[in-house]
Amino acid sequence: MKTAYDIIIRPVLTEKSYDSIADKKYVFAVDIHANKTQIKAAIEEIFGVKVESVNTLRTQGKMKRQGRTQGRTPEVKKAYVTLKKDSKGIEFFEGMAQ
Repeated sequence: MKTAYDIIIRPVLTEKSYDSIADKKYVFAVDIHANKTQIKAAIEEIFGVKVESVNTLRTQGKMKRQGRTQGRTPEVKKAYVTLKKDSKGIEFFEGMAQ
């Protein structure tokens, strides 16, 4: 059984994600095998907020070469989390949204 901290890996901090913080939308890199209900439960447990919806996106790793050897960059799964209107914001992001 995975804990909430195993499911949520890190926040994704980009310009696009900063713009959506005002609308209570946050982006996280999550475990590839986690589903939406597990992600929702983990966010509510870790940050103590109410989640309205979770949208997920999975990207395959890119092919990279260095000389004759080639390989792939790691696969990534992102979760776009929208909080309910009456829910408080996530404190970790509050200082960054200005």
